Amino acid sequence: MDAVQKQGKLLKWLRKLGFWGFLFFLAKGIVWLLIGYFVVR
Repeated sequence: MDAVQKQGKLLKWLRKLGFWGFLFFLAKGIVWLLIGYFVVR
């Protein structure tokens, strides 16, 4: 039962995070990859 409640809380949190949160973390990840690329190059 506890695992089901945790999964429900996770889904609720992900819905709150939403589209803009996803875009923010996607952009942040891409920026870090670019920084790493230019540092190594």
